[in-house]
Amino acid sequence: MHILLILALAVLFPATHILSGWLFDFATINDHISLIYMPAFLRLFNLLVLGPLFGTLSTILGGLLLMMQFNESQGVAFLNIACSSAGPLIATLGFKIYLNRQVDLTSLKDLATLTLIYCVSNSLIHHVTWVLIGESQAFEVHQVFWMFLGDLNGALLGAYLMKAILDYLEKKGIKF
Repeated sequence: MHILLILALAVLFPATHILSGWLFDFATINDHISLIYMPAFLRLFNLLVLGPLFGTLSTILGGLLLMMQFNESQGVAFLNIACSSAGPLIATLGFKIYLNRQVDLTSLKDLATLTLIYCVSNSLIHHVTWVLIGESQAFEVHQVFWMFLGDLNGALLGAYLMKAILDYLEKKGIKF
């Protein structure tokens, strides 16, 4: 059952990426930055639900499926997958080190704090990597901010949608 959840979330990742690009095309800044990036929610969700190992594996598998979507070298694509997978790991590790405890999934404050840490770390990791490999996207503060904002908007929208779906299912008598 665990493997099915990993695979389902891996397939959901590129599907959400494509849907997010289509729905929020008006908010696209460039190929890698959008002001509303829904898969940001899934990266963190994967890790919180499946744990560090399997959550990261799910994100990596989803990233591999998504590689065909971009017109870039395999090296850059693999680095982007690594950055996308590292962001949630760094955020949860940073949370644990700084607060000396695990994230309480029932605490809105913990989840908000973790989301902010994740959005900052994800944006910085991607942009620093792009600078180090000499990609055309220069390290500009405004681009780092736009990616942070897009991840934050996507993570919040994803969380609200998940809550709405769970509330709807609960009203229909399905309990989790």
